[in-house]
Amino acid sequence: MTKTFSDTSPEDFPQVWQRPSFEDLLACLKKLHIEPPIWNHAASKSSLQENQENSARHRRDVVSYLASIVSSSLHWIKQDDHKEMIWEEASRCLSQRCGRAGMGEITRRWPFQNRLVPFELIVREPPITGDSLGHKTWASSFLMAQLLDGLTSGSLAHLLASGRREALKVLELGSGTGLLGIATAAMWQADVVLSDLPGIMPNLNHNIEQNRATVERLGGKLGSSTLTWGCENGNGIIFSQENQFSIILVADGIYDDDHPALLSSAIHQQLLDSPDSRAIVMVPIRDQVTKGLISQFRSHISDGALSLVALEEHILTGQDDWGDDDDEPQAVECWWAIFGKQLL
Repeated sequence: MTKTFSDTSPEDFPQVWQRPSFEDLLACLKKLHIEPPIWNHAASKSSLQENQENSARHRRDVVSYLASIVSSSLHWIKQDDHKEMIWEEASRCLSQRCGRAGMGEITRRWPFQNRLVPFELIVREPPITGDSLGHKTWASSFLMAQLLDGLTSGSLAHLLASGRREALKVLELGSGTGLLGIATAAMWQADVVLSDLPGIMPNLNHNIEQNRATVERLGGKLGSSTLTWGCENGNGIIFSQENQFSIILVADGIYDDDHPALLSSAIHQQLLDSPDSRAIVMVPIRDQVTKGLISQFRSHISDGALSLVALEEHILTGQDDWGDDDDEPQAVECWWAIFGKQLL
């Protein structure tokens, strides 16, 4: 088996006290670049935590090594532009180990391989600043996307039969970077509308165009429009008509105190009033507060005009790259449920 830099102790890297050449230092730093992780919904919580613990010590040692380079004058390297290149590469490697919040713009490739017709989506995530949380692809989006094929022959078979898909309209609320909605259009061969706040739409539309050819090749259609929950003004014209979508998808849409009421209201306004219609909601269970918000959401959605109830609910475990401490990928449990009218 070939040994990689992730298997090598930082003590074996070119050390500052050894006064390594510019070429050797640069080659080492290039190999220390890390790619953003792709989450694996099949991994167990214990295996995710074990991988995290095994990599934490190595990561701290690498960070110390990189800090030694950034803080060094590199006086034995004569050319100033070479010094700048070394400091820049070391700083970039450090930022990559500061969690998603410390990284700049990244582009992830999301392969969907375990299916009859494999495909890959490309999703851009701008730098995360302020409260622009919609610029990150959260774990629940990928987890729910991995469920889509199974739902076609399971809980949503009555809606996704081949003869009905032409008229099927699907809406994703709070699309963020668009991974879930774009994957839905591709996998279900459906007409999917992605929506989010005005400030999120430019990047969302970029990702839609980036993947439009792939989706259309697979038989799907993509649209997008602005939708602010609880606001009647500034929304896209497509939402001037209410209750027109047979399926609504929501991934990680409940994390603030006002979200349970706002999200349930948006679902009641947009979901087709039919016993066949379904809303699928997934929420990471980050803490006790989140559990309370989920409970509030269930209460709100059952009290609305459509009186929706959870027809089934489950727990899945995945991983996210937005955590505390060392910001290593964190194991996260996600609750998800399918809502519809009470079956008599």
